[in-house]
Amino acid sequence: MAIRKKSTKSPPVLSHEFILQNHADIVSCVAMVFLLGLMFEITAKASIIFVTLQYNVTLPATEEQATESASLYYYGIKDLATVFFYMLVAIIIHAIIQEYVLDKINRRMHFSKTKHSKFNESGQLSAFYFFACVWGTFILVSENYVSDPTILWRAYPHNLMTFQMKFFYISQLAYWFHAFPELYFQKTKKEDIPRQLVYIGLYLFHIAGAYLLNLNHLGLVLLVLHYFVEFLFHISRLFYFSDEKYQKGFSLWAVLFVLGRLLTLILSVLTVGFGLARAENQKLDFSTGNFNVLAVRIAVLASICITQAFMMWKFINFQLRRWREHSTFQAPPVRKKPTVTKGRSSRKGTENGVNGTVTSNGADSPRNRKDKSS
Repeated sequence: MAIRKKSTKSPPVLSHEFILQNHADIVSCVAMVFLLGLMFEITAKASIIFVTLQYNVTLPATEEQATESASLYYYGIKDLATVFFYMLVAIIIHAIIQEYVLDKINRRMHFSKTKHSKFNESGQLSAFYFFACVWGTFILVSENYVSDPTILWRAYPHNLMTFQMKFFYISQLAYWFHAFPELYFQKTKKEDIPRQLVYIGLYLFHIAGAYLLNLNHLGLVLLVLHYFVEFLFHISRLFYFSDEKYQKGFSLWAVLFVLGRLLTLILSVLTVGFGLARAENQKLDFSTGNFNVLAVRIAVLASICITQAFMMWKFINFQLRRWREHSTFQAPPVRKKPTVTKGRSSRKGTENGVNGTVTSNGADSPRNRKDKSS
């Protein structure tokens, strides 16, 4: 009788490769736990904190809006739970775009590893920037930001937000927080991680600052402006990967990038330096969310100016590097002129050797002439 050997295989565990290959399914299961929690009375109260927006205030109808009451929101500590849930949603959407759109294009184009990672980055960011830019523009138009620019600083603090405004900021924070685990899921190179961390940190710092300091009106305008310029850059890079002769998009982006930085500084100084500085209420009050004091205004303007200067410095270095690469690519190769020596021996050397060097098989060498004479 053959004796069966006992299997020595260990039970499956959550290994590194397993998490990388199935992270979207794992995150989907976690998100479904919160959604299923809404179906049961015991867990519904906890699940609502993660799924829906918190801190709702219903204002009674006024003379201008006699038919319906306004439902507004303010921020609080429970927003962290909502940001966490929509961070999971962002990870799922990221995986869907990667698998069903970007990976299929990568298989057809046969990119190198460097282009592969850059193409994935631009593909994900261009989709996000386009969606956020359209959404933000819709909020600006619906709340009359375009027709009345004084709304940026009038009636500060803007501690009460509409549903669209608060959900926009929650989504922005959730998306940029989801970028941290994506560094692990996408196997980002170690040398690229510091650049990505600075990139993500700047977004979170400014978005959270505008949200917490009740500067959401100014933050929305600056985000839409910045997202439009960034969308143009990443969509131009996608076209460049498909056809390296395509350069028109980068030229247009370069112009709009500089204009975007100037508009950002102008709007920031106009809102914080002039609008809020002339407001009557300039007392620090945490209960009402009023941060309109000199120290806060200086800190806000300083952070915006430093960030814009940093971006311009990176932009100038990028343009100089592209100019050098373009100039070296178009420079004709330098050809060495052959050295011509005077005299008869140079002609014979050319006939009997290679590049003017006499070979040992030459018919006119002194040894061969001696043998012929003998």
